[in-house]
Amino acid sequence: MGERTARDDEKIRVSDKKSINFLVRTLLWKKLIRISLVVCPECTARAKKKILTKYEEEVPEEDRDRQDLYKLYDEVDIPMEMDKNTKNFICKKCGLYATREQISDIRYKLNQKERTRDDKSDDYLEWWNKSKKDKNLDN
Repeated sequence: MGERTARDDEKIRVSDKKSINFLVRTLLWKKLIRISLVVCPECTARAKKKILTKYEEEVPEEDRDRQDLYKLYDEVDIPMEMDKNTKNFICKKCGLYATREQISDIRYKLNQKERTRDDKSDDYLEWWNKSKKDKNLDN
């Protein structure tokens, strides 16, 4: 083996972030497989809420920057372990046990914006201002 180069350091740095590289050897080929880690959506949402409240308390409103907040969010990393027998993921922190599809559904629901009363009234106003012909097409 040769000495470690800058390219090797870059590969190591990239592999530390939410993905793991495996070298799989078959009879004829050697394949490098990248497996991305699944992050617990519930624990991540709670951690992001805490970061947001702490950020709003500490940083004055005129100095707030979305990029700084996103950098803080990137530091949140709560990986889930995979149960190889059932192909489900388990969070060691909160105990969530779900398939990949269920995890994406939970993530979608947590990221959805709640509809407020103003949103509903805007939708009604938009409907009211439509012509009668357009209203009949909606039904």
